[in-house]
Amino acid sequence: MAGDLQRDDGYDTSALRHHGDVDAEPGLLDFAVNVQGVAPPGWLRERLAATLDGLARYPSATHDEAARAAVARRHGRRPDEVLVLAGSAEGFALLPALRPRLACVVHPGFTEPEAALRGAGVPVTRVHTEEADGHRLRPADVPAEADLVVVGNPTNPTGVLHPASAIRALARPGRVLVVDEAFADALPGEPESLAAAGDVPGLLVLRSLTKTWALAGLRAGYALAAPDLLARLAAPRPQWPVGTIALEAVIACSEPTAVAQAQRAAEGLVAARAGQAAALAAVDGVTVLPGAAPYLLLRLPDGSGERVRGELRAAGVAVRRGDTFPGLCADHLRVAVRPPEQVARLVEALEKALDKVLHEIEVPA
Repeated sequence: MAGDLQRDDGYDTSALRHHGDVDAEPGLLDFAVNVQGVAPPGWLRERLAATLDGLARYPSATHDEAARAAVARRHGRRPDEVLVLAGSAEGFALLPALRPRLACVVHPGFTEPEAALRGAGVPVTRVHTEEADGHRLRPADVPAEADLVVVGNPTNPTGVLHPASAIRALARPGRVLVVDEAFADALPGEPESLAAAGDVPGLLVLRSLTKTWALAGLRAGYALAAPDLLARLAAPRPQWPVGTIALEAVIACSEPTAVAQAQRAAEGLVAARAGQAAALAAVDGVTVLPGAAPYLLLRLPDGSGERVRGELRAAGVAVRRGDTFPGLCADHLRVAVRPPEQVARLVEALEKALDKVLHEIEVPA
């Protein structure tokens, strides 16, 4: 369903700037952030540590070229079709440099692109996918006049994986099509990815390395697009925008052995996700919405979400609130896929929280 045009004038973007790291305070069992693991694997830590002795020197063009070449080999692209970023979030922050006349953001979805566009005074319209329709993307709902469109695949927070054909249907002459593939490498075989699709006009794919490799504190990612589009995107960047350690991370995580390791991890996540979904669906009052990503979107009974979140926090469990995602409400929660022993703790806390909150709703004080 196409959304109404919502311009920037006086718009409060504070909710759009809320992310899971705010929910995951130290000491809480973290289901709010979608990073896998608590630290990078040992081989990657050693690889990054080896760069420390060179930090007295500025990041070099040669190092950047090596990073772009590694990404290009990984996706079957040319090095000039790669832009190394300080995390994919930097790519969203750069979108206003493309000077769109009207941006369209598909929601529910990652909110940082809209926040960046609105903050720069770009008119934004929203297109909402519908829960009753499985949050399926309908390309016809996107206004024809939108010259920049942003969509996630798989989408955060719904976890829905859209067919590549539906994404391709959004492309048209004069339009930049931004596809957020931050979680694409968490799916075995990276189905429906357009990272290698150099034939789609105006396509800009953004990738993150922070989720699979536990590098959220480093900020490492990249963009894939035609060279002229990347040049426009990069125009406002400062000198040396990506540090030496992040450049090395991009190289290391793009090498065949690392890609194979990510594939194995993704295969493990499929089984873990299925088990976690079944355990949560067995909790009375919890609906687990369909998805494929390494997180699950839950819907709780009407009016219970905010209080349940509070009870979970009191029990030492952090989950991602849903009401800061356009199109969702306080009764939606997003939870990361975690090991079974942690899932058991979440299930126990959720059962107790729902029992208490629903009793209070039925029998007001």
